[in-house]
Amino acid sequence: QVQLVESGGGLVQAGDSLRLSCAASGLTFSSYAMGWFRQAPGKEREFVAAISWSGRNTYYADSVKGRFTVSRDNAKNTMYLQMNSLKPEDTAIYYCAADPYYRGSRWHDYAYWGQGTQVTVSS
Repeated sequence: QVQLVESGGGLVQAGDSLRLSCAASGLTFSSYAMGWFRQAPGKEREFVAAISWSGRNTYYADSVKGRFTVSRDNAKNTMYLQMNSLKPEDTAIYYCAADPYYRGSRWHDYAYWGQGTQVTVSS
C-alpha cells in the first residue's frame, strides 16, 4: 500500500531553518506530483508548496515564497521542504501529499497523505 512518511520537524527559534522530508513507498514515485500542506491548531489546512513529477515545476504559497524551497529526489523516492527564516506563524503540522495528477494547491484532490510532522517556531 502507499505510504508517505514525513520527518524532520522540531522546535526551533525564529530565523532558524529546518528541512522536512517525505519518504514515499508503495508507488512509482516519479509518476506522482507532490505537495506540502500545513495545519495550525484551530485553522484550516493550508497549501505550502507543490512540485511536478520531474521536479521541474514548483509552486508556492505567497506566505512562504522566497523562504521555502520544495525539491524531490526520484531516485530516493523522497520529497523535501527546505524552510529558512522561519517565523512563529509557520508553526503547524506539516503534511505531504501525492497524486498521479498535478493538483497544485487543491488539497482535497490529493489521493494520498502522510501523518504529518510538527514544526514549532518560538519567538
